[in-house]
Amino acid sequence: MPIVESLIGPIASLIDKLIPDKEARAKAKLELLRLEGSQEMAEIQARLSAIVAEANSKDPWTSRARPSFLYVMYVLMLFALPMGILSAFSPQAASDISQGITTYLRRLPEELYALFGTGYLGYTAARQWGKVKGVER
Repeated sequence: MPIVESLIGPIASLIDKLIPDKEARAKAKLELLRLEGSQEMAEIQARLSAIVAEANSKDPWTSRARPSFLYVMYVLMLFALPMGILSAFSPQAASDISQGITTYLRRLPEELYALFGTGYLGYTAARQWGKVKGVER
């Protein structure tokens, strides 16, 4: 379980930063330790192993799928810059475009957003694991 072991420390560090209440923080860390040896942690390890295997794949379609998806999301976020400039010259046009994009994004299935979150976190975990193992820089 080398992947999981390398994640316990960062997760505990996140708990320290995200949970201000000492008692709640202690409970969260105890739950994390309880999960370390449980079936749920084995399940998480199996998922992370699959993600790492995909990230290390020699097949360009497989190994580039997550980064490509992230690039698409970054482009969507960077689209805010020209929209800001457009709103200075034509607020109504910018508002209409924003309304159209918002309507479109709200119609996307929630599972797609869950997939994005999972892919983003999995890709990040796989990169971190590769750096810890010295495989990636």
